[in-house]
Amino acid sequence: MRQPPSGGRPAPGKYVVRDGTRSVAVEVLADGTVRVEGAEHPFRIARSQPGCYRVSDGAHSWEVFVAGPADARFVASGGRAGVVEIDPASTRPRRKARPGGGDGTMAPMPGTVIKIVVSVGQEVNAGDVLLTLEAMKMELPLRSPRDGVVTAIRCKEGELVPPGATLIDLA
Repeated sequence: MRQPPSGGRPAPGKYVVRDGTRSVAVEVLADGTVRVEGAEHPFRIARSQPGCYRVSDGAHSWEVFVAGPADARFVASGGRAGVVEIDPASTRPRRKARPGGGDGTMAPMPGTVIKIVVSVGQEVNAGDVLLTLEAMKMELPLRSPRDGVVTAIRCKEGELVPPGATLIDLA
């Protein structure tokens, strides 16, 4: 999601939250409430500090941590992690790919590379796991943003990588 305005609310719009192979439609309304597919009641979200949000359903509240590029945010809460993507039907444009490693092949946050599952020359499909990072005591799979061929692996297992570092190049 786009960075929230100074009031701490996420930008209004339609999103898809993907957690592995499961996807859930989410709509952020202008008043800050959030409708989640399958949930009976809307949620309220308020930014508590940079990258951290307090989510409430009226009866319970919990913290959600967010990091990464605007069009594919990594979201973590309660020991689980997922990816928030802008719904293709949204009127907001997707960020353009950057040469040599954009489109989600960069580290979304600082972390340690714990497993590389591809090799140079390997063909991958959109959504395939390329590598796994460990960040904030959680494992975050880095998935291929599109079909392609791995042209370079710019990290190694056990390496600590900074946010924005290009980890895998695809052609």
